[in-house]
Amino acid sequence: MQSYDYANREGVEEITWERFAELAGKLTETLSSMQIDAVVGIARAGLIPATAIACALRKEMYPVRITRRENDTVVFDHPVWKVDVSEEVAGKAVVVVDEIADTGETLALVAKRVQELGAERVVTACLISHSWANPTPHHVALRIDALVIFPWDKHVCVDGRWKLHPEIAEALRQQSRNL
Repeated sequence: MQSYDYANREGVEEITWERFAELAGKLTETLSSMQIDAVVGIARAGLIPATAIACALRKEMYPVRITRRENDTVVFDHPVWKVDVSEEVAGKAVVVVDEIADTGETLALVAKRVQELGAERVVTACLISHSWANPTPHHVALRIDALVIFPWDKHVCVDGRWKLHPEIAEALRQQSRNL
């Protein structure tokens, strides 16, 4: 499945802030027994669960930026590096965290880079993964093939007014055409 191929998702899964807390808590509990030394969070949206997990585990968090987007618009077929991984990961057991694994490519690229910088051990974790993600994250709070709407993505502020994110509006239109 192609990244951002919303028309072929199976239903809609709207994640509330409360559900986000549950999913982040589930991942944190799983990771707590793994003797993780540091968290690498993938910006933008992956920083949200990464921060929650790092705070709960009382570990350092290092942000990276690798994306298919510029100014919230998809412009690249494959993720492009914007901010590299910190060299502080060397010798540490690291968990790489993102909010969702769609194709799995972003997580794999970051995990590879963490390994190249000398991490002792690298695991990947996501709040949500689709079944077609390849590679599959090591740890996932929820596997679902629905169109996922996160609370931080649902609305955008345009000229001082809140409106449904245009990408989500279009995804919902695509899905309704396929019913």
